[in-house]
Amino acid sequence: MEAELKALEDRVSQLVQLCQRLRAENLQLRQDMATVQNDNHQLVEKIDSAKNRLENLLEQIPEEAE
Repeated sequence: MEAELKALEDRVSQLVQLCQRLRAENLQLRQDMATVQNDNHQLVEKIDSAKNRLENLLEQIPEEAE
């Protein structure tokens, strides 16, 4: 009985440690995801800005006379 309780205690301890590691990993992943989302948002803004500048430049090019 004593050995079984000790084994159960060890397993519970391992489970607690696993939960703590997973929580820390989850927090890190959430932070990484927020960073990536922010970077993605900035890149989308840059692409939109470049697209608008290109469209403006294309509008300034005179059309070819036929």
